[in-house]
Amino acid sequence: MLMLNRRKAPRKKMVLPVKVSIGKVPHLAHTLDISPTGARLSVHGTQLQPGMIISLQRGLTKAKFRVQWIRQPGPDQQQAGIESLEPQNNFWGVDLSDEFEAKEEMQTLLAVLSHRSKSAM
Repeated sequence: MLMLNRRKAPRKKMVLPVKVSIGKVPHLAHTLDISPTGARLSVHGTQLQPGMIISLQRGLTKAKFRVQWIRQPGPDQQQAGIESLEPQNNFWGVDLSDEFEAKEEMQTLLAVLSHRSKSAM
């Protein structure tokens, strides 16, 4: 069965500390991977729900995110896919554009090489 990738941008594996606020209550968390428009978080000691709006703080930068999905890998641990409601340039403090452009160029090159090898047969 073919599964379509619903992500708007590729993710990059990166562990970054963040503060998650639900209402006015802060919780420590960290990213497992990031993209320009969202992330996958690991959160301890709180329960997130899909559709919930949370505030994330990375350093001095704050932004609102929507919880898209959750997963419960352990008794007191949750993973959550989040999407930014306030797109910002470089919220994570990491330049993601070069890697994604290089990946797209590599995929294009592999497609051309694959096409050439098939037509040479």
